[in-house]
Amino acid sequence: MVIQRRIRRVKTVQMTTNSPIHRSGPVLEPGNWQEYDPFLLLMEDIFERGTFDVHPHRGIETVTYVISGELEHFDSKAGHGALGPGDVQWMTAGRGVVHKEDPAPGSTVHSLQLWVNLPSTHKMTEPRYQNLRAEEMPVRKEEGAMIRVFSGSSKGVKAPTKNIVPVTMVEMTVEPGATVAQDLPGHYNGFLYILEGSGTFGADHTEGKAGQALFFSRHDRGEKTELNVTAREKLRLLLYAGEPVNEPVAAYGPFVMNTPEQIREAIRDYQEGRFGQ
Repeated sequence: MVIQRRIRRVKTVQMTTNSPIHRSGPVLEPGNWQEYDPFLLLMEDIFERGTFDVHPHRGIETVTYVISGELEHFDSKAGHGALGPGDVQWMTAGRGVVHKEDPAPGSTVHSLQLWVNLPSTHKMTEPRYQNLRAEEMPVRKEEGAMIRVFSGSSKGVKAPTKNIVPVTMVEMTVEPGATVAQDLPGHYNGFLYILEGSGTFGADHTEGKAGQALFFSRHDRGEKTELNVTAREKLRLLLYAGEPVNEPVAAYGPFVMNTPEQIREAIRDYQEGRFGQ
């Protein structure tokens, strides 16, 4: 038996102007650790070169999806690189990295950055980078729909992306009137974020449109579940779901650990140059 997931909450994201070169809005606001587990936050940003300076991370993975523009990145482990529209960088910060993301000269970048919690056994793992080019990721095609699999799987189409915490991340493009289903393990917690268009979602045909996040119903480990998506207008969305970590969270800025003492240790290590900068 496959259980049809429902939408338990709909949130409209409010974008705020932070500076003449930066607008942002929280899709997942920090602090709601139990509700979003294993996800910590998701920020939507529209920004120009010079918005973000060099900064550290420890204890998390960052998953950056470029909606539009060209994003250059530099870090203390993997050097320089660039991402274009539809590309993703999956960065495992682990024990600590120092990095910077900046639009290419003359470019304005529209992006989403997700933070995924790491379990205590992997907080201090060796940092890792996976640059996931849109054209290189596996694609599932259905009538009127295309699902690009960045992590996990979709109806048997699997991404080669390496995960510490199991995460499904897919990009769906659905033509008006078409319906497609995404299969998910019952215990995965998750949501989708609509980039373009509108449609109905889940067993109750909940309405959603661009700029809204829709949070799924929760189910038990071992249950098979699906989420149905039907497009009214041409629909483009990202769906994220993952296995909850179920551990205490201590967070301070770019550091997410399990205890306040571990946060203090992260600050000391960064200040003393142990992040490889």
